[in-house]
Order: sequence, then C-alpha cells, then structure tokens
Amino acid sequence: MSIPVILGKVRDRISLSKEEYNEVSTGLVDGSVSDAQAAAFAMAVFLNGLNEEGRVALTLAMRDSGRIQSWDLPGPVVDKHSTGGIGDNVSLILAPMLVACGAYVPMVSGRGLGHTGGTLDKLEAIPGYRTQVAGDEFRKVVREVGCAIVGAGKDIAPADKRLYAIRDLTGTVESVDLITSSILSKKLAAGLEALVLDVKVGSGSFMQDIEDARKLARALVSVARGAGCPTTAILTDMNQSLSSAVGNGMEVATALKILRNEPGEERLLEVTLSLGTNLLVESGLAKDRSAALELLNRSLDSGKAAEVFGRMVFSLGGPHDFFERSKEYLPGASKVVEFPASRSGYLRCVNARMLGQVIIALGGGRTHAHDVLDLSVGLDQAIRIGDQVNRGEPILRIHASSEGDIERAQNLLIKTFEISENPIELKPVILETITPDL
Repeated sequence: MSIPVILGKVRDRISLSKEEYNEVSTGLVDGSVSDAQAAAFAMAVFLNGLNEEGRVALTLAMRDSGRIQSWDLPGPVVDKHSTGGIGDNVSLILAPMLVACGAYVPMVSGRGLGHTGGTLDKLEAIPGYRTQVAGDEFRKVVREVGCAIVGAGKDIAPADKRLYAIRDLTGTVESVDLITSSILSKKLAAGLEALVLDVKVGSGSFMQDIEDARKLARALVSVARGAGCPTTAILTDMNQSLSSAVGNGMEVATALKILRNEPGEERLLEVTLSLGTNLLVESGLAKDRSAALELLNRSLDSGKAAEVFGRMVFSLGGPHDFFERSKEYLPGASKVVEFPASRSGYLRCVNARMLGQVIIALGGGRTHAHDVLDLSVGLDQAIRIGDQVNRGEPILRIHASSEGDIERAQNLLIKTFEISENPIELKPVILETITPDL
C-alpha cells in the first residue's frame, strides 16, 4: 500500500489496518514518508480523529519503530507520566518511594519547553548527574538501584520524534489521538507492567478545561490497557504551583524535603501518594489502596526512599553525599528579594501559567529547545490559595541573577495574583480518578 493511498483513507475517515499504521511508522523513521506526507497525516488525524483500534494500532506502531526494553527483575516494572505543570517535581520523589516498596522504575523523562518545567532540567541542578546514558548503563542502574531517571535515547520510539516535530510546526499538537500515541509509545517501549498518569487541569496546564482533560485521560487509559499495560489516571489541579517552589534547583530542594519526611509540602505529597497508591495496586504490590498508602508512608518514615534517591544520584554521576549535603551542592542565585502583597486579604487565584513565564524571564526556562538554563533561579516560599496575607507581606521570594531579571519578574508577578477580602473555599488537588470503566 502506498503512502498517498493511506493518507486518502485517513482523510476520508476510513480505518487503517495495523499493517498500514506500521507502514506510516516505518516511513517516518527511514525517510520514505516525506515531511509533507507526515504533515498531511497529522492534520488528517487532527481533523477526523481515530477510533479506539486506530489509537492502539498507531501507538504500538510507533512503539515498535525503535528498541523495546525487556526486563527480568524480581519486582514489577512501573512508571508514571505527567502532562506537565508548574512546580511538578513528583518524579524525583515517587520513583525512590516506589523502589522502597518493591517496584523497579526505569523512568524516561523530558526537558521543559514553554511555561512547564522538565524533570531532566531539575536533575541537572545536581552536580555531575548524567541525564543521558547508554542503554546498558541505564539497565544496570535500574537493576542495582531500582530506579533511574534519564532522557530518552535516540532509539526509543523514533517515529514519534519525527511526527512530534511535524506536529509542532503544523498546529496539530493538541490532537488527543496524537498526544496519546506520543506519550504511550515511549512509555510502553520501557517494557512496563503498570503505569499511572497525572493529567493536569487548570491555568498552569495544557488542558485548562476539565472535560478536555477527562477526554485525554480516558484515551490514555483505554489505549494503554488495550496495549496490555494496566493503567489508571488521576486529574489534578494545576491552578497554582504544585510545589511551594518553582525553578530547577529549588524544586530538587522541595523534593528532598518530602524524602526527609519534613512537613510543609502537603499538595505535592498528596499528589505523590495518590499516584503511588494507584501504581502499587495496579502492579500487585499492594492488595488495596489502604495497604499501598501504608507502604508508601513507611518508605518515608524508614528513610529507605531517601537512601534510594541518594544511590540513584551517585550511580548516575552525582556526589555520593548529595542527600546529606544538598545545600552545599545545589546552585544558589546571587539575588533574593521578596514580592509583597499589594493589599490585605485572602489569596483567591493564581495565574499558574504566568509563574512559568516568570521562570523563563529569570532564565530558568526555555522558549527554544537549545536554550541554556540558569538552574539557580526561581520562586519559593509561595503562599497558597486561601492563605491570608497582609499588605506588604511577601507572597513569595524571587531568586535571580541580576536586578534586570528581578524587575522583569516583578512586572509579570503583578498580573499573577488576585486577592479577595473574603475567605476562599478551597478546591481539592485530586479532582478525579479515571479507570477503564469510567
């Protein structure tokens, strides 16, 4: 079957066979599908959509375009994925907690682009930590430590890399079908036995409408399970930063705060525990959510999760004593100033997307893939929605490298917060859990 015929079928809403999806995927990798044809395929899918069988077939075709991991380990191989948000450093906390509960976590993560941060950028605030390693070393670290958080190799779902670049240029990034196949082709290539998905909803996320988020979450759960991987998803609130700090080095610090079992990051911990309980039940490591929660809390109380994190850092090139001496190793900004409230009252709402733009203005986020980041800058000690504040008291602190950066950040922050005279009714951070029957 020729590619033009396949494109005509997608255009005319005629279902493709598995072999035809494989032909598209193979052509994306070997170049026999041109950029124009790839763009036509993406636009046809964007406009017409795929049925359930088509989503599964496209996902598996892109997964199979590269190397697929296989494991022979004494515990289940699991992972999580987040659709991106502000102050979302869950991966740094959850992976070692899961290992402490008996799981193995080969986590392939990405970099930040636009208003959302990237897990790899956060980890690179740790001196010496290598986010790009060869496949053999990746497998060795996972086997010996239990988890490794690294970037995807060139041989992981290469068809998706090509199609994603085309989507970015053709206005088709928002397609639920293409988002689903893009996320899952890479995750399923890791040889997972269970997966949990954190689909963000709100001003700091790509999905700002809850019905859109439900649609994506249901598609992801359905396709992953159709591909043979037990999966659940949770919808979480992203109308404010998940962590009280935003910025690469500072988000590492807040992750360590939870791993040290210290108080003060309740929203972040709640999301981490919710994702973890779902994974432990799906993977068979816990009989129910209550037992799973007990295991996760024990991983923090015992210090075992912290120990796993330290071992992972050292195995991937970081300092052997990073966990104990993190304040000495993490980068610090040269200038720290408070951003005061303009009036007294209760914090009513936050434009979380604007917080991401502030990080970009400070040099801690990128607008182009090859931008070099300042890993020391960011925001911390942010008050939360519903908190009471008096005029002149700090809403948060700005960490910057120059006076000019501070001024740019302040000009953006003026538009970020809304304060009310009256107390605010708080919304939960966990909005819904999506399972196959929903």
